[in-house]
Amino acid sequence: MFHYTVDTNKSIEQVIADLTESLKTEKFGVLWHLDMKEKLHEKDVELGMEYHILEVCNPVEAQKVLSENALVGYFLPCKIAVYEEGGTIKIGMPKPTALIGLVDNNELMKLAGDIEQRLISCVDMSR
Repeated sequence: MFHYTVDTNKSIEQVIADLTESLKTEKFGVLWHLDMKEKLHEKDVELGMEYHILEVCNPVEAQKVLSENALVGYFLPCKIAVYEEGGTIKIGMPKPTALIGLVDNNELMKLAGDIEQRLISCVDMSR
């Protein structure tokens, strides 16, 4: 599966606050928070659900993977989505190993595996 997604009973606002804090424990910061529903509304397009995308980055890890292969920049920064679907709040992300697998580099796969486990831990702490 290309993604890791979990359900939570928390509100979207609480998940985003908790996720922002848990990411700090792994030295990730939120570079950008996109409220997709609000952004589409500004363009006179209505989205019938809450959908937030957090772009997150650990600068040390970004430097490592970009130094190994510049094409990896196509996958950066990492994204975590927090959204409502069918009355349930979900937290999810594409797995870094699924994306890095497209580059076919064993060293990058090791780095991606470590990053993936750290991000999954942050997601799980935020549920």
